[in-house]
Amino acid sequence: MVTALASTVDLAHGGRWTSLRAGNREWLWARPDPSRATVRPGAAFVDAGGLEECLPTVRGKPDHGAAWSRPWNRRGDAARVVADEFELTRTIRHEGGAVVADYRLIAAPGWSFIWAAHALLELSTDARLRAPVGTVTRVYDDARDLIAGDWPDDTSWLAGEWPRPLGLPLDRLGAADGTAVGAILTDCPEATVVDGGELTFALRAAGQPVSMALWRNLGGFPQPEPYRSVGVEPMLGRVFDLAAAGPGDAATVPASGVCEWRLVVR
Repeated sequence: MVTALASTVDLAHGGRWTSLRAGNREWLWARPDPSRATVRPGAAFVDAGGLEECLPTVRGKPDHGAAWSRPWNRRGDAARVVADEFELTRTIRHEGGAVVADYRLIAAPGWSFIWAAHALLELSTDARLRAPVGTVTRVYDDARDLIAGDWPDDTSWLAGEWPRPLGLPLDRLGAADGTAVGAILTDCPEATVVDGGELTFALRAAGQPVSMALWRNLGGFPQPEPYRSVGVEPMLGRVFDLAAAGPGDAATVPASGVCEWRLVVR
C-alpha cells in the first residue's frame, strides 16, 4: 500500500518546503533557528532544515543561491521568485499520492546555472540511499581525510562508483561519527531513501544535466557545534559550485529564454 505524500511550503521565507508527510511520518528534518526569519538577499545560509530551493548555485556565491533568501509571491496556483538574473515559477500539486513540482525559469539565453532541491531529511541510523549501482559519483574534498592515499592538490572532487565511491559506503546514512561528506551522483535522475518506508525523488529536465546530490553530515559539521543531518538533493548540474563548472557541468537556458523541469517526490 502506498501512503499519499502531502507537502507544505513557506512562501514568505524563500519558498521553503516545511513538510513532506506520509501518514504519521514526517520526512523533512528541521532545526529551528530564529535568524532564518530575518535573512536578506546575500546573507549567509541559515540551516533550518526543510527543503530549500538553491539557484543559481549551492556552494559558492551567493551562499546556497539567490532564491532561498527572497520572499516568493503567489500567482494563482503557482509561486514566483524574482532575482537579478532570473525569474523562477514553481507549481506544486498532489497527484496519485505523489508531490509533483513543475518549474519554469526565465533568464537570458545561454545563462548557466545550478539548481538543487536541498532536502534535509529526518532519518534513523538504519537509513540508506538506493541508486543505480555503478553510477559515477563525485566525492568532494570534505572526504580527503577519509580515503586511502593522498588527495591531489587543487582538486575539489574525485570520482568513484556508487555505492562505495573511493571505498566510502556513502549509501549508509548511519549514526553520528564525526564526518561530513558531500557527493554528487552524476546523470542520476532518480534515487530512493529507504528508512522503514521509502521516499523517492525523480527529476526530469530535457536536455539538461540531471544529478542527485548527497550531503551526508554525520556530526561533522558545523564546528564547533556539529549535528547530524542528511540531505538528498535532486539537482540540475554536476557540481556544487557554479564557478567550478566545467563543460557540461551546469544547466543552460535555451534560446527561447525559458527552461522547464519537473520534480516528483513519492
